[in-house]
Amino acid sequence: MKKRILSCVQPGGRFLYGIHKPSYTVKNMRGTTRLDILGEDENGVVHNTENFPAGTVEVAGADWIYEIPNPFPFRGRTFIDKEWADHSAEDPARIKLPQMPAVSMSEMLGSSPEHGEIITKLPAPLQLALATTSTDPRDLVLLARACCELIEEEGEPIRLRYSTKGGRRRAIIHDHLLFEGVANNPHLPDEYKVAMVIRPGAQGGSEIVGEWKVEGESHIYEYLRRNSYISGGHYAANMAEDAIRYSTLALSECDMEGLRHLYCQRSFVRLADALDLPVPKEDRTLSSAELEELRLAICTAMKDGTQAEGLSATLWGWNYGFDYAPTGYRLHASHQQIHQQYAMLPEEIEAFHGGSSTTDGTLPAYGCGDLIADVIEQYAAEYHSDFFEDYRQAIQSNERMDERILEKSLVVWRDENVMLFVPKAQTSQWELQLMTLPGVDGRLPGNIVECNPAVRRSLNQGLRTAQRVLAGMGARMVTSIEFPKRLGAALSQPLLYSLLPRLPESPGAFSEAQLRFIIGHFPEDFAVACRKQL
Repeated sequence: MKKRILSCVQPGGRFLYGIHKPSYTVKNMRGTTRLDILGEDENGVVHNTENFPAGTVEVAGADWIYEIPNPFPFRGRTFIDKEWADHSAEDPARIKLPQMPAVSMSEMLGSSPEHGEIITKLPAPLQLALATTSTDPRDLVLLARACCELIEEEGEPIRLRYSTKGGRRRAIIHDHLLFEGVANNPHLPDEYKVAMVIRPGAQGGSEIVGEWKVEGESHIYEYLRRNSYISGGHYAANMAEDAIRYSTLALSECDMEGLRHLYCQRSFVRLADALDLPVPKEDRTLSSAELEELRLAICTAMKDGTQAEGLSATLWGWNYGFDYAPTGYRLHASHQQIHQQYAMLPEEIEAFHGGSSTTDGTLPAYGCGDLIADVIEQYAAEYHSDFFEDYRQAIQSNERMDERILEKSLVVWRDENVMLFVPKAQTSQWELQLMTLPGVDGRLPGNIVECNPAVRRSLNQGLRTAQRVLAGMGARMVTSIEFPKRLGAALSQPLLYSLLPRLPESPGAFSEAQLRFIIGHFPEDFAVACRKQL
């Protein structure tokens, strides 16, 4: 049997999916019956009788389940429970999270010094819970002073106290989990945030190798993470101490431009070096015009197939949001402060076996955009059709799976360069995707090197819009990833971003480990809820 490409996208621009309509019987293999009383209700005693049926169990007409292959087969399948989704179809506004409640131990205990001591002497799990949930700066200041040694002047924190015991200089932190929990709480006063984590150098010795600053509007540092899990290091663009951003709702257009400017600048400078192109003078930020001039020079140099030695693809990601469970399990990013990370990847790496000295050819270096390239090639081989042409058409002509006469558009926002939309098969409850569109010349930008200034501005606006939409619905933790095309590849592959919110009742469990994603709404209704945020 010939293996098909298992994508919901089909030639002709339509989505294909399955529907489970289960009716079945279950042989009763139970050997005993243990009837008991569960409790009482307004009508009297409540028994567990229904838990112990006699004979074969008949299940006639269980809930329908929609099974939707992801457009990209490597991302698994989405399963929508019709009964759950029907409720959201009737009222898309219910697709949201409640606001975090106000929490204050200081308010509850009162203002006496003895009550302040109670907070600092709580058991560690309770302190951590308070550090991550309190909305009262008084609670957080007490916890900040308890978890580390701060140098203060007139009651205000100035900086951390350090120790050089053991030959290495370290900040004196008594409880690292509590320190991180407190420092990443948006309600901690800014002067404590600066002293504890935001002032350059407070988080370690990573060198600052770039900067974006627009006086009075935005300020961002670019840090080098030299010993990184990405060979050759990676870079982090972090908001500075005079531009503190703990919420995407506070993220300005200027901030977004700066974060992405530093990503493009670092990538273009590295590529220019690898291609032996002249690079503007160091020790300053390139202007937008200089950045575009450098991009065009790179495009010209690579037009004949020339490759930038050791650099073949970009890597970009954004973990927004931070939390700890009281048990000490980190639930999301390394810190709350808005930041983006990026790097460049080689085309291949040297392969070994039986240790680190016996070479065995090479391996392709992993880049997630390659997985989409594989889908494009497999789709063309099977259907003799362009995958993304069909995908765009399927999005534009989308029909609801439940046949309701309701809004059916999956598009949240778009302009002439990009489209922000809800994927038919979401891999998190609230996934959004942003995709470049063909230009008037028919070209489809597939990586940042192929994006002119207008497209880059559209991407900036699309990413910021997506984050603000999700924040408006209550999302507090969002992972965003880029699926870029390899530099110089001839495929018709757009630059694609996936934004993956992490919701309180959607942990990564065994279903997700199998790439089975359980969703409680139809994608069209989530798109309606998103558009309402605009």
